[in-house]
Amino acid sequence: MNPAPIKDLIFFEDFEKLDIRIGTIIPVRDVEKSNKLMKLTLDFGDHTRTILTGIKQERENPKENENQQALFVVNQPERKMAGETSQGMLFDIGYADGVARCLAMPENPVPNGPRAG
Repeated sequence: MNPAPIKDLIFFEDFEKLDIRIGTIIPVRDVEKSNKLMKLTLDFGDHTRTILTGIKQERENPKENENQQALFVVNQPERKMAGETSQGMLFDIGYADGVARCLAMPENPVPNGPRAG
């Protein structure tokens, strides 16, 4: 792999705008109207939400991520895709660089809901 150039500098205040939290993927469901999207239901401790992510063709078995914890951006506006609503974004490592994909996840189990940063 040839590492991509580093993006433009951001300030700490820019980073603070992101609300990145640990959540547990409860079920992973197929999005019928899409060749790429899977629907994740997530437990953040005090609430659940749905996030759509393009892992259908990236992983041999997208459902293998059920019951795993990962990092998610939770303060993005809701977005309609393939007739479904997504309420955030999965931190999925590797896609942009064409390498094997993996979840950004804690090294040890933690309660659902803590913020990263």
